[in-house]
Amino acid sequence: MSGKRTEPKQPRQQLRVGRLTKAHGLKGAIKLELYTDDPERRFVPGAEFSLQVPTGSKWHGKTIRLAEMRWYNGHPVGFFEGVTDRTEAETLIKAILWVDQDDTVEEDAWYDHQLVGLRVLREGTEVGTIARVDHLPAQDLLAVKTHDGEVLVPFVSAIVPEVDIKAGTVTVTPPTGLFEDVPDDGDADASGAEAGEPDASITDAVESDERTAPDTEGFAE
Repeated sequence: MSGKRTEPKQPRQQLRVGRLTKAHGLKGAIKLELYTDDPERRFVPGAEFSLQVPTGSKWHGKTIRLAEMRWYNGHPVGFFEGVTDRTEAETLIKAILWVDQDDTVEEDAWYDHQLVGLRVLREGTEVGTIARVDHLPAQDLLAVKTHDGEVLVPFVSAIVPEVDIKAGTVTVTPPTGLFEDVPDDGDADASGAEAGEPDASITDAVESDERTAPDTEGFAE
């Protein structure tokens, strides 16, 4: 009789797919914030989610099963088994929903262990490495270890346009001031004073241009 060695079961990686944001109505429904590009597959009747909640919550260490998801005015609302009134629904507010990793890879979705350790490139120059991923209610943050300390980078496409797992790199296009100090306005004023006061007509023209120039800074997910 041949034997087969049994390897210890490894914990499965999980993917964050949503957050419970607000009780909806009186029958236990809860509004959802989705973190998945495939809600029709993730949020089907019977889908089970692990809950990320504070340790003092009655739901800590538990899972929850979806009975139904509906759309109201373009917003997803979930109905969960055992949550039948508003009072119970409110105990789940801010809970983050996780599912076990499967063989399907979602676009623009990576697990923490895939991101940690990647080199961070800015205009082709390495500026640091990813130390960890912070999961916040509004968005994820990449904690980048640099020579000057830690920088928290919003994990949105406008700032992190490319993730190349095979190359081991992440490309960032951060707004001014995220990775470097920006001179104070007082410094600029002082240097202007030393050089002498500019002509009033020139000052008026510059101020007019500043008011009418389009705002090109900022970012969106």
